[in-house]
Amino acid sequence: MAKTESIEDFYRQKISWLPDNLQEEVGHFNVFRLEDCIGPTPANPVRYARRDFYKISLMRGKHLYHYADKSLETNGTTLLFFNPQVPYTYEQLSPDPSGFFCIFKEAFFTEKIRGGIRDLPMFQPGGQPAFVLNKTQDKHVTAIFKKMLEEIGSDYTYKYDLIRNYITEMIHYALKIKPSETLYQHTDANTRITSVFTELLERQFPIETPGQRFTLRSARDFADQLAVHVNHLNRAVRTTTGKTTSSHIFERLTSEAKSLLRHTDWNISEISYSLGFEEPAHFNQFFRKQTNLTPTAFRH
Repeated sequence: MAKTESIEDFYRQKISWLPDNLQEEVGHFNVFRLEDCIGPTPANPVRYARRDFYKISLMRGKHLYHYADKSLETNGTTLLFFNPQVPYTYEQLSPDPSGFFCIFKEAFFTEKIRGGIRDLPMFQPGGQPAFVLNKTQDKHVTAIFKKMLEEIGSDYTYKYDLIRNYITEMIHYALKIKPSETLYQHTDANTRITSVFTELLERQFPIETPGQRFTLRSARDFADQLAVHVNHLNRAVRTTTGKTTSSHIFERLTSEAKSLLRHTDWNISEISYSLGFEEPAHFNQFFRKQTNLTPTAFRH
């Protein structure tokens, strides 16, 4: 399972350096030109994962975003707001993307925005984070990003107060536009959420060492990762596959258990732990229920 990407991970992967003041500034902020961070064809696809920081992006070009259980295909200029509660990734579909983005920790806005930044509509789990911009709107938001780029490189004592004002201006500008409803009319949302569920399930395998552990063991665990209600996930998976979410988890868990019993010399206790069972007895009960055999009998 892909771990949450930290702001340190972001700098190492995208920029190949860490700011000297990263640990000193709890509410770290930075702003970038998109062209400076990705090439014509990205060498590594963006991982589907949560981040521990907020991100606001002005993206030009054609992209496909996977955000919680939604898929958003954009073509043109889009303003997007990503929050730490919701996992996301995106696919670059055009060869010449351009734009800007800024990243910041929640503490950057501590006591600066009424109610906290997480309470704003575009940053709420289940919210609608994408705003399609026309040429006039693109020009307006681009100007704000350019002001932030100018300030971040300045030695003005109060530059971060000014940058907070620029972000606040951009947020309220987006709220006046309202989200782009057409982006959310996905033709088959059930298929999409099932696909993401399956991807998250498979990413936990294979189990290669006794110290590795299967952690997403229930439908609720997966729903929490996807930032959707567990009933929504269960309905989508059953509608798409005809099986329950738990059935898929148990089948994959059983398959991995058989593989470990056949192809490793790990003892039953080690296999039990790696598959997420607190006690070998619980693993024995699970395996017998799924196969009508005990793990020991299956191995021999």
